[in-house]
Amino acid sequence: MNEENIDGTNGCSKVRTGTQNEAALLALMEKTGYNMVQENGQRKFGGPPPGWEGPPPPRGCEVFVGKIPRDMYEDELVPVFERAGKIYEFRLMMEFSGENRGYAFVMYTTKEEAQLAIRILNNYEIRPGKFIGVCVSLDNCRLFIGAIPKEKKKEEILDEMKKVTEGVVDVIVYPSATDKTKNRGFAFVEYESHRAAAMARRKLIPGTFQLWGHTIQVDWADPEKEVDEETMQRVKVLYVRNLMISTTEETIKAEFNKFKPGAVERVKKLRDYAFVHFFNREDAVAAMSVMNGKCIDGASIEVTLAKPVNKENTWRQHLNGQISPNSENLIVFANKEESHPKTLGKPPALPARLNGQHSPSPPEIERCTYPFFPGTKLTPISMYSLKSNHFNSAVMHLDYYCNKNNWAPPEYYLYSTTSQDGKVLLVYKIVIPAIANGSQSYFMPDKLCTTLEDAKELAAQFTLLHLDREHNLFSLDLCRRIWRK
Repeated sequence: MNEENIDGTNGCSKVRTGTQNEAALLALMEKTGYNMVQENGQRKFGGPPPGWEGPPPPRGCEVFVGKIPRDMYEDELVPVFERAGKIYEFRLMMEFSGENRGYAFVMYTTKEEAQLAIRILNNYEIRPGKFIGVCVSLDNCRLFIGAIPKEKKKEEILDEMKKVTEGVVDVIVYPSATDKTKNRGFAFVEYESHRAAAMARRKLIPGTFQLWGHTIQVDWADPEKEVDEETMQRVKVLYVRNLMISTTEETIKAEFNKFKPGAVERVKKLRDYAFVHFFNREDAVAAMSVMNGKCIDGASIEVTLAKPVNKENTWRQHLNGQISPNSENLIVFANKEESHPKTLGKPPALPARLNGQHSPSPPEIERCTYPFFPGTKLTPISMYSLKSNHFNSAVMHLDYYCNKNNWAPPEYYLYSTTSQDGKVLLVYKIVIPAIANGSQSYFMPDKLCTTLEDAKELAAQFTLLHLDREHNLFSLDLCRRIWRK
């Protein structure tokens, strides 16, 4: 590695003398034969490694590493991650000061090595009392595009996106649940690489870009949860989408039983999609092949294997909006057609968690309990003297920001209705007195909840999102931290 690259590796070495052991980094490079260069706020070790031939490893070979001590570098980190397998590329995110930014991406040569790294290094104590987090890195190549005219067809949207952005591979458009001749007002655009998707997002994100005279909404699509192959081999439930609202569970069961009478155990239909349970996996796989693309009540259906969910985490995932669309463990709300889910195929639920691995949010307050010893000195404080990331709910965030802006507290008004199966469904309307005479006098989400707590939290999330858009009270990063909670 020449002197120019050494300077690039060290960044502003004059600013951070002593921050890292340059000799140790050089020794690591000499020992492994890997190159190391720094660019765009990250330092790359390898990519490709010495003697590598052929294309880079496929998707699924990279892991995300968080909670790295800021004064720890490749000379300590690389040997730890080499325990799981051969590293293709190690990318450590760097500050201008010379410290690392607390996270990195490690790409292995195979998916098996990446999975092993997650198993053996997640919550690994890398220094006394310092535990790192390791999870799959989501190399997202898909954008969510909202506010698309509903009369536009897939071919028109694909052609238009190819005109305004580069690297477009495909466009995924879903028909309306109530009118199959129209789309749902949003689409997913697939790009050839994460870089192409990121460049397209950068071009479209300002909020002033228009398609067909409409200002579109653009953000990352939430990637679907990965399920290991061993688990998927046991699945005997099919996920069926694009059904007519009027299609009944009895009709679906009868149609799927046609290829083999008695094969279907039961059917659970939710709005315009359903889960078809089979007694045997072999029958489920065969039915998927036969029924995919078939018409039921005039609608061409799509059939895939349902992705199971870890039931131990179901309730927590419900509240975080992390449930996979191909699972029966879903909270389903009565929704309007204009809702814009950003997860591919995901029925609208609580605001979806955004993918934070490519643009991590500021560190969150650690959530745990500590022993309270007799004699511990306590000081009275106001909740408004705390920082915003001390709050774990949108309800508290909304109250906090009303206070910070010298507004009166938000007013909550509860309404209810009854579902078709007799359940009481709840929704809150929120009035912010300080702006009640403005363009919007109240805020009410277009989804109903079965519990009071969920209804209040959802209404607060909805209000915070609209306040951010209309009044620029706080940043998108704050909204994303609220959604992640």
